[in-house]
Parts: sequence; structure tokens; C-alpha cells
Amino acid sequence: MEARRGSGAAALPSPRPSRRCGVPAALVLGPPTRSACLSLAGLSLLAEEPHGAAPVGFLQELPSCQSARRRRGGTQERRPALLGTAGSRGDPARALPQETGEQAECPARELPVCMAEKRRTRHSQQAETECLSRWEKWRRTSRKSLKKALSEVKGLSSYLVLWRRDIHSIEGKFGTGIQSYFSFLRFLVLLNFIIFILMFSFVTLPTIISKYGLFNSTIAYISPKNTDICTIYKPSGNKGLVYFYTYLKDLLSGTGFLEVTSLFYGYYSIDAVWISIMRYNLPLAYLLATFAYLALSFLWIIKRSVEGFKHNLVHDADPFQSYCNKVFAGWDFCITDPSAARLKHRSLQHELQTDLQEEKLKQKIAERGMGEKLRIYSLRIFINIIVIAILSGCFYSIYRVTVFSQENSNDIDSANSQVNLLVQYLPSMVITLANFIGPLIFEFLIKFEEYTPAFEIKLTLLRCVFVRLASIGVLLFSLWSQISGCGSDKCKPCGYNYKLYPCWESDVGQEMYKLMIFDFIVILAVALFADFPRKLLVTHCSCKLVQWFGQKEFAISDNVLEIIYGQTICFIGTFFSPLLPAIATIKYFIIFYVKKIVLIHTRKPAAKPIRASSSNFFFLVVLLIGLLLAFVPLAFSIARIPSSKACGPFMNFNTSWEVIPDTILGFPTGLQQFLFGISSEAFAVPFFVILCIIMFYVIALARAHKRVVEQLREQLVLESRDKMFLIRKIAEAQK
Repeated sequence: MEARRGSGAAALPSPRPSRRCGVPAALVLGPPTRSACLSLAGLSLLAEEPHGAAPVGFLQELPSCQSARRRRGGTQERRPALLGTAGSRGDPARALPQETGEQAECPARELPVCMAEKRRTRHSQQAETECLSRWEKWRRTSRKSLKKALSEVKGLSSYLVLWRRDIHSIEGKFGTGIQSYFSFLRFLVLLNFIIFILMFSFVTLPTIISKYGLFNSTIAYISPKNTDICTIYKPSGNKGLVYFYTYLKDLLSGTGFLEVTSLFYGYYSIDAVWISIMRYNLPLAYLLATFAYLALSFLWIIKRSVEGFKHNLVHDADPFQSYCNKVFAGWDFCITDPSAARLKHRSLQHELQTDLQEEKLKQKIAERGMGEKLRIYSLRIFINIIVIAILSGCFYSIYRVTVFSQENSNDIDSANSQVNLLVQYLPSMVITLANFIGPLIFEFLIKFEEYTPAFEIKLTLLRCVFVRLASIGVLLFSLWSQISGCGSDKCKPCGYNYKLYPCWESDVGQEMYKLMIFDFIVILAVALFADFPRKLLVTHCSCKLVQWFGQKEFAISDNVLEIIYGQTICFIGTFFSPLLPAIATIKYFIIFYVKKIVLIHTRKPAAKPIRASSSNFFFLVVLLIGLLLAFVPLAFSIARIPSSKACGPFMNFNTSWEVIPDTILGFPTGLQQFLFGISSEAFAVPFFVILCIIMFYVIALARAHKRVVEQLREQLVLESRDKMFLIRKIAEAQK
């Protein structure tokens, strides 16, 4: 038997041996894998048969070889190329020396091999170390020590992560879907804190230092170029003895004593701060700090969303792969609570049922006749008209209420402070009401449109996002229509309505402040006066109606849209209220504990949870939409609307943007020419063309990678077929 086996092995070609399993690289169709090891075993057994075919001829019978022959035209001349050592099939053999060198540098415990192979690799590495010079030994030792030290520092730094234990506890009890919401909330706390540090360091702190005369600093106040009616600004600060509720009203509305603090734009009426002999240009720092926090937020969101995009891309690439993921990798091993485990079991069952229902619905859609299609499309058009009408009504209500609030908030007698506060908060109330009623109507209407379950969720969320974020845009549009579109001669002296808005930036900041405060009050009120009473009724009341309502579910998407709405307000309002990120940081810090208590004690997890990877990506995409929405009003305010002539650091500029060219004019001539050159069309057009070329190259590269992935996927399928083919041959040979 051994002689026969040896003769069979001698009949095989003898190319350079492969790294794994001892399989000749020239005989393996693709990378050496377990199927290649099985192929060699099958070949060795088949070679024992005296009447067996030659190994090369036997390889021609493999399904993968026949498939490749069909793709190449089926000519006999190309058969050696399928087996040959040249071309793509020989790439693994040519790459062996490089892979071996990489393995030699890699620690043995990190290699994806069995323990015996790891021991042999470790012994060989130790033997190689003995032959090295002292310098090489010291370099390797220091590299290992540095890597170990960095690993220990990284491990210790994980204990400093904010809410680490709380989030791990939530993850263990409720799964990764709900944990992703609290991780996203932590991200917003850190983002707002960094924005606050940025604005405080470059805008607020120099102003405070200069006003108190610290570090031998002085102030160069802005002297208006034209001392006319445009420069009259009398903040409504409290003077003398006032009632306590007046302070409470000012705290809620941002007026009174808060209007003259560093919270709002009008406080920073300083042109320069002199610290010793150094001149600090505050208007330039104010504008650059605004650009910096927008760029920082954009880059950070993009960086975090890339990982979720990869998961979504892989998850949505192949429906069959999605089924495999749910069956073989759908369980969340972070769950430690039995009730959470039962919930996860039900959610997986629900996902599989939903997928089957969706497949049935797709089959039903494919079998629809022309009359059925006309009925459904007509119904969808009618429902979309209703949705557009609802959105138009919400936006028109916000516009009219904002105009009414701005025109009448200062006309009411100061004795009626409660009525005045109510009038000031009317826009915030209407926006909150629209954000509450709109999603309920959309969830009811979507049931009649007969979409697939997955598309129903996406379309409903898209409509809810549009309502929440567009309402802020409508509010700002109505404000700017009052500020710059007065339509009579009263705007000509200053370019804006100076009588109603002598410092319009502070007024916009107050509106953003009121939206932020009212949103926080609503979140607390819902937790205290809705969730807790409902939990008590469900627990202690046996009424069938109460039990039918039951506990409210912790809907992740609704809670995320809630905090993204507040974060979009912060993105827009930071330019008009530099300390607004500090308020947002405190707000989200408190909301974390409020939502944690609500989740544990008053609500139950959603029956249809979403996957953590897809939810993280969805959160960041909606946040990115909110940030891009914030770009538009800020760019319009900075570049188009005339800046206030009575307050702020841009008094002596027509617009806030003019501080940039004014600063450039103070540079040396060569630097001026360079900066104006890169901002001209002569530079912009070639730069745009180069960007387009790079973009096309990246797109072509991505398509090539996609084709390679498809080929590798086909190769895996063919390898599995080869394995089954060899198993059948081995079974026939053993009979």
C-alpha cells in the first residue's frame, strides 16, 4: 500500500510547496484552504487505484475547473492555464516569501494556526533571534516593550471612558440596539463639550480676561463708524429690585439679565484684546472658531459613520448572506439578563418572520395586474398629497406663530409677564406639537400604502426627520423675513429692521436658547407626568383597558430623532450664543440618567429592535443631515445678512464674512497674492477637475474591488462543490 501510495504521489508534479497543508500551489484553484487539504487527501486516495485517471486529468473533472473552462471558451489549449503556475493562479505561490516574512515578525500567539504550529513557529523565531546582532536584539526587545506598554495604557484608559459601566449594564440587560442609543448620547455629550471648550478658549476667555484686566491686558472697544440710529441698542437688563419670577422668566426666555451676559452674541462688542504686546483679533477668532467647530463636527461624524457604513454595505449586499447572519451570527452574546435573552429570541424570530413575509410580499407584487397597480399607485399619490398638506400646514403654522411672537412679545405690558412669556414660547410650543402629531399621522397613513415592512420603517423615519429638521428651517426663515424683509424705507439706513431688531444676532440666539430649554422641559415632563403614572397604572390597576395599553415601548428611533433635533439647534445657535454648547452638554448629561431610569423602571424594550450596526449608521446619517442643514442658515447669516451695527464683534463690517478679506489685506503682498490666487476661478476650475479625476479613479477602483469580491465569493462556492465532488470520489474509491 505504501509503495502504491508513493508511486501515486510520484506521478504528481512537484512545484514549490504551499504554506498551508503542504498542498502544491499550482494544483490549488485559489488560496490554499481546508478544501485544498481535502483535495490532496482525495488525490492521494484516488491515486491508490490502479485504474484511476492521472491526477492532471482528474483535476479536469473538478466542478471549478469545468466552470473556468466554460468561461474561457472550452478550448483544450487553455487547459494548462487553469492549472498553470503563471497568471493569477500562481499569485499565491509568488506571494509566499513575503507572507513568510510577515509571519516571522508576527507573534506566534496571533497566528491563525493550531497550537502545535504556534509552538514550532515560536521555536523557529527564538532560533532566529539567537543569530541576530545585539543592535537587532535590542530593537526587537524595545519594540515588544513599547507595544506592551501601549497595550496596558490603552487598557487603563478604557476605565476612564464616560458611563462605561452604565452602558455595559444596559447592553447586558437590553442588548446592543438600545446600548447604541446611549453610546450615541455619550458621543453628543463629548462633542458638545469639545465645541464648548473651543468657543470658550478662543472667544469667551479672551473677552473675560481683557474686561477684568488680567495678564496686563487691555480692550480696544469698537467705535462705530456712523453714530446714527443704527447704533442704538438698549438691552432690557433688570435694574433695581425685581421680583423672583422676573428672574425665572429671564432664565427661561434668555432676556433681562441673561441678555447682557457672555451667553449671547451682543456681549462680544470688542475689536481687539491686547495682552502685553500681542494683539488678539476677536472678530477673526469668532468667525474662525465657528468654522472650526463645524469642520470638527463634520469630520468626527464622518469618521464614526464609516464603520457603520461598512457593516451596512456587507449586510445589504446579499439577501442570502443576511439570512446566514441571522441564523449563525444573530445572537447577542453581551446579553446576561434572562428576560433580555427571551426578548432577543423573540426579536430574531420576528426578523425571520418579517423576512419571509417580505419575500411573500415581493412575490405578490410581481404577480400584480395592471388594475391592481393603478389602484395602489393612485392611493399612494393621494396619501402623499395628504402628507404634503400636513407638512405645509405645520410649516405655515410655525411661520405665522413666529411672526406673531416677534411682533407682539415686546408690545405686551411688562405687568403681564406670564402672557409675555407665553407669547415668546409660542414658536417652540407649535414646533413641539408638530413633532408630536406629525409622526403619529404618518405611522397611520403608511399602513395603507402597501410597502414592504423594511421600506415602511425607512419612509416613516424619513418623514419624521423632515418634520423635525425642516421646522427649524421654517422658524429661521420666518425670523429672517422679519429681520431683513421689512419691505419699507425703515430698512434702508442699516440694511435690516433696526427698530425691531437692533441686535438681531442676539435675538436669533435667544430663539435657539428657548428651543433648547423648551425641548429639555418637554423631555423631563414626559418622563415625570406620562411615563411614571402609566407605569403605576399598569402595575397596580387590573382594568382591561389599562392592561391593553400596557407599558410604553422604548422606541430607539423616536428617542434618537429627539436628541438630534436638539443637537441641530445647538449647531445653528452656537454662532449666535457661544455658550450654548455648555447648556447642551449639561442637558444631555441629565437626559442620559433620565432615559436610563425611564428604560429600567417605566418602559419596555421595543418588540422590533434594530441591529446595532445599522442603528449606529442611521443615527450618524441623521445627525449629518442636521449638520448640513445647519450649514445653510449659518452661511446665509455670515455672508448675506448685514451684521448688526449696535452690538457684536462685526459692527464695522457690512457682513461677518468681510473680516476675512480685511485681515488678508494686512498680510504681506506675496501672501495676499497667493491667498487671492487660490480663491480665484483660475485655481478653482483646475482643482475641481483634479478632484473629479480622483473621484472617477476611486469609483473605478471600488468597482474593481467589487468584481474581485464577487470572484472570491464564486470561488468559495466552487471550492465547496469541489469538496463535495472529492467526498463522492473518495467514497467510490473506498468501496
